[in-house]
Amino acid sequence: MEIRDIVNNEKIYGIEESFRASKFPMSTDVNECDKNFRDRQVKLANAPAGSGHDCFLKGIVVQFDLSFTNKAWVEAERYHFFDIISSQSTMHCLPKFDLYKSYCEYVDERMIAIMRGLLNNYNNNKTTENRLKLLYSNPCGFILTARITTNYLQLKTIYAQRKNHTLPEWRLFCKWIEQLPYSNLITGGKNGTDLS
Repeated sequence: MEIRDIVNNEKIYGIEESFRASKFPMSTDVNECDKNFRDRQVKLANAPAGSGHDCFLKGIVVQFDLSFTNKAWVEAERYHFFDIISSQSTMHCLPKFDLYKSYCEYVDERMIAIMRGLLNNYNNNKTTENRLKLLYSNPCGFILTARITTNYLQLKTIYAQRKNHTLPEWRLFCKWIEQLPYSNLITGGKNGTDLS
């Protein structure tokens, strides 16, 4: 599994505007605040969680397509600003997926064979009971894609909590975070991108 297997089509908005806004608290004339990146942004971003000093990171909005297993999606739901714009649906489309391509490599082949059997039962007799057996038996290694909107502040929380996670997709997601512009504001590492 590679980073591009799970994250694609990213767009980032509001970097310059958020850098400018981060200077508001120490300014008496916001018209004099510029968009330039300075050490102050790093200091603010590295403030302790919950202190409020890193709130300017909320203004850096990130959108992307994310392909996660059902197991990782359940964990992703805990983040309060990890908005799902739209997603693939097992409720509507599970009988149409290619089950050999839809599971991560950790799903046992026997489970896939069981799912194919349940799918055949459903396709031959489309009862509600057969559909529910198919839906409820689907392994947590099933991969679905959704369009996500979040921000750098939420990514900072995710990164701190998931960079060494057991699930490989979380670790890859954190590697993707490390590649974002000004990722040091999220990770506390040393990098930067010049906006000029």
